[in-house]
Amino acid sequence: MIRKKWKIIISVLTLVFIAIVGVRTAAENKDKKFVSVATASTGGTYYPIGVGMANVWSSHLKGEKIQASGQSSAGSIENIELLREGEAQLAILQGLISSQAYAGDGSFKGKRYEDLRTISMLWPNVEHFVLMNSKIESGTIDDIKGTQFSVGPQASGTEQSTVVMMDGLGLTKKDISPEYLGYSDTVSAMRDGRLDGGSLPAGIPISAVTDMYASNVKASILEVTDEQLDAINGVSDSWYRYVIPGGTYPRIDKDINTIAQPNLLSTTKEMDEETIYILTKTLYENLDEMYEVHSSAKEMTLETALDGVSVPLHAGAYRYFKEAGLDIPENLIPPEAK
Repeated sequence: MIRKKWKIIISVLTLVFIAIVGVRTAAENKDKKFVSVATASTGGTYYPIGVGMANVWSSHLKGEKIQASGQSSAGSIENIELLREGEAQLAILQGLISSQAYAGDGSFKGKRYEDLRTISMLWPNVEHFVLMNSKIESGTIDDIKGTQFSVGPQASGTEQSTVVMMDGLGLTKKDISPEYLGYSDTVSAMRDGRLDGGSLPAGIPISAVTDMYASNVKASILEVTDEQLDAINGVSDSWYRYVIPGGTYPRIDKDINTIAQPNLLSTTKEMDEETIYILTKTLYENLDEMYEVHSSAKEMTLETALDGVSVPLHAGAYRYFKEAGLDIPENLIPPEAK
């Protein structure tokens, strides 16, 4: 009987403790601003960088009561919808997807997202068109014509961007024998003689490309000429010149002239100016912490913050970059600030 009474007392005390903790937590969270960053799958680059940014913000902005978190997703296309539906306040987007959403092109035809705003370019998605040496003629991306070529997994950002670049070259999937492989599988198939090449865009160095050279696959990264870059941007103005420095990959001492599109930190114009200003300022004042998160984050600099950006800045980011002395192109000035 006594044991039963003690059980009842302990249960009551536990419930009282839970209630007190709940009230205290609710009170602490009352004035907090919660910010979620939509990224991509946990195995890629978007997720660790998104989580890294969230940790920097949460650590340095306790006084402003800002609590940030990274959110896994299916990637850029879903991230647009998460922003649109208010399920995320920030998102990492592939430059092409950002441009298409804002303009209402491509996958977003009839679903234009005019409220989309850019905070910053984070790091470049460097285009690596790799091809077996036996198939190379000019040494440029024109050489993929007539080859068995992987355009990336179906419905992926890689596939979409590859198709747009091919369009700029006057090519369609009918001009190649398309395969739909991931990066490691692409190199593996090339090594086994089952594939001529593939499109492998990412921040450098790409482990699959490093493996390609290190394991002596007889293949190379194709270059992109200025004329090809202009033609590709004529389809979608999302790319800029990028030079892969010699020494990035095993036994490749010369620079490789390719192109890149930006990976962007984006938001919606509905986010208040002060919050985005604080987030942008805090990010750029603590880049040393971001550099510890992932090798691709080392590409983040104030000087490259607007590289490849085509969608207008958010008013808060615009304010910070103006204060930092950046020359901001007319097309990136937010409509709200004009």
